[in-house]
Amino acid sequence: MSFWNNIRRKKTIAHLASLQQQEATVMQRVLGVRDLTALGIAAIIGAGIFGTIGKASFDGGPAIIWLFIFTGITCGLSALSYARFAGIAPVSGSAYTYAYLSFGELLAWIIGWDLLLEYAIGNIAVAISWSDYFTGLLSGTFLEIPSWMSMDFLSAKRAFEAGLKGSEAYAAYLNAPRILGFPLIADVPALMIVVLITWLCYVGIHETRRAGNVMVLLKLAVIALVIICGVFFINTDNWIPFAPNGFSGVMTGVSAVFFSYIGFDAISTTAEECKNPQRDLPKGMFYSLLICTVLYILITLVLTGMVPYTELNVGDPLAHVFGHVGLNGTKGIIAVIKGIIAVSAIVAMASVLLVFQLGQPRIWMSMSRDGLLPRIFSRLHPKYHTPGFSTIVTGLLVAIPALFLNLTEVTDLTSIGTLFAFVLVNGGVIIMDMKNEHATGAFRIPYIPAWWGLFPLLITLGILSFIYPEQAAFSSGLQKGTHWLVLLPRMLLLATMVLLAIGSVNKRISLIPSLGLLSCLYLMAELSPLNWERFFIWLALGLVIYFLYGYRHSKIRKEKTT
Repeated sequence: MSFWNNIRRKKTIAHLASLQQQEATVMQRVLGVRDLTALGIAAIIGAGIFGTIGKASFDGGPAIIWLFIFTGITCGLSALSYARFAGIAPVSGSAYTYAYLSFGELLAWIIGWDLLLEYAIGNIAVAISWSDYFTGLLSGTFLEIPSWMSMDFLSAKRAFEAGLKGSEAYAAYLNAPRILGFPLIADVPALMIVVLITWLCYVGIHETRRAGNVMVLLKLAVIALVIICGVFFINTDNWIPFAPNGFSGVMTGVSAVFFSYIGFDAISTTAEECKNPQRDLPKGMFYSLLICTVLYILITLVLTGMVPYTELNVGDPLAHVFGHVGLNGTKGIIAVIKGIIAVSAIVAMASVLLVFQLGQPRIWMSMSRDGLLPRIFSRLHPKYHTPGFSTIVTGLLVAIPALFLNLTEVTDLTSIGTLFAFVLVNGGVIIMDMKNEHATGAFRIPYIPAWWGLFPLLITLGILSFIYPEQAAFSSGLQKGTHWLVLLPRMLLLATMVLLAIGSVNKRISLIPSLGLLSCLYLMAELSPLNWERFFIWLALGLVIYFLYGYRHSKIRKEKTT
């Protein structure tokens, strides 16, 4: 078989079933719709609602709710495609397995490698954020943690070299104990929370389910408290102007807002632990997305109504707004609310860690079953029925960098990685429909001819580009001298739209996955050139690993050459 055919080889449903049957130990099927919905909410509501929503509101004003709605619809369209695949391939592996079925091995490896950005690498940033909230809560008490035990080394060193004497980072570098002159500075709380969450994932899905459900109930109660209490302090004058920075200001928050939605797809990695994955996975994804979108809209309206949007560029916007209104004679009550918010933020971050630490080992397990990773990654623990080795490796991959590094740019990198996964899942459904593959399944996306929506969309964009030429390039413009990594994704988006519209004339292309694919490409096009550059470097590194190991050890390749 030629090299080109080798990297395009696909799996079949029968092949997936045979790989599962070869396992000596099987996973426990204990998750129902309620558990999956809770896991989805646990993953989605975290740093977004307790942190990045403030910066997004500062950039876009109250109109940022439209971006939340658009992003929620985008994720909903992608959720339909995930549900379609879950109906025909109810196995752990998520987008990796779906890409293997529709595109072939090379793109499956790329998406499996790419999902590291969403799950493991993204969790490094979550662990560091959790540590910041935790140490802030203990600050001023007898349990206060020294700065050199709650700070990453790079931030402390840079602050010391820059002479920032009043900063916490400078004090950490100055006061840290030393061995042979080298300061011992590490983010110990970040390490400890990752160890605790990894242990929960290691000892079984029962324990993970219970912990996730409790954490979700707690943070939903706190968010409801914030909304109900905040309504009484809303000043509608703060909503005028509604979009103070225009369309470009709203779109500045793309990365932060999309980061707020990341996680609903992670529950698809638990397919082999669901009681009825073909029925329950779609419901869990849709319910969690709907609940979280409504909560994001309400929280945004409350925050921007309580204080002017210009005051929301803070790391803890929920606590900040109550500190602002607390000047009106209700300091005692407000102090209690701020304390509850701080505790719930810690719980929310921990629940995000839980879901992503649960998802990454199952991706590796699926890749290992296919021979693209060593066999040990798919080995299940004989007592706990979890991918034990993969869970430990995931814990180390998150805990060690979180101990020493400051990855403030991980939010954007995680967003572009997740969007790319969504693009391929939507594209996979389009390919299946065109070839009429896997026509049966427990979940079917309603079929609407793509040309019904794509041609009117192209005509509308053409008219708007003529009337508003300064906005023709999707808010950033394609003026002379524009960076090629700004130009490339926009041209890719336009070319994809045209190809889908033309192809839909004589081929069976569905509108819903087409819109899901295009909306994800659009959000990717709004990310900065630096994110695209890092993304390409990450993918190039993954290709090197694939050709050094995965290509030669692929089980499908071996089966077809014997």
